[in-house]
Amino acid sequence: MGQVCKPPTVFGLHHFAWRCRDAEETRAFYEDLLGLPLIHLIRLDHVPSTGEYCPYVHLFFEMADGSSIAFFDLGDGEMAQPSANTPAWVNHIALRLGSLDELAVMKLRLETAGIDVVGITDHHFVKSIYFFDPNGFRLEFTVPTGTSAQHEGFKANARQALDEWTREKLAATRELKSEK
Repeated sequence: MGQVCKPPTVFGLHHFAWRCRDAEETRAFYEDLLGLPLIHLIRLDHVPSTGEYCPYVHLFFEMADGSSIAFFDLGDGEMAQPSANTPAWVNHIALRLGSLDELAVMKLRLETAGIDVVGITDHHFVKSIYFFDPNGFRLEFTVPTGTSAQHEGFKANARQALDEWTREKLAATRELKSEK
């Protein structure tokens, strides 16, 4: 792939969007339970990027860094369907909290509200809890626990580790094809 010019800097996440089945149910979960304020709502009948007719509301819940998690209510009471070829634990968004005490508080809030929570799980560089929102969307709250030296080591070794995975995956794929 040729490179015409250096890519511009990506400063961070603006928003991540997901389908929800009910705007108010989603607002109550994200604003009242998780503490993310509803900061913007767009209500339109036509999709600006495609021109397609599809009445919807688009909700934005803000995080402390100014980024948002957003949802589309298409007015039909349907939520996004899970991917048939992907385990339920794979697709998720991880949101960072400030301390392990805050992670414990969030776990307690969720469990008190009747939400099933997995964790606190120690990944040896972060500790996390996992749960699903009312739309079947998996969330993770995480707190970094690794050292800066550990993080720098991850960065220094990431490409080499990916190259190794790619070689091993290719070899395994070739082996499977030759067995057939």
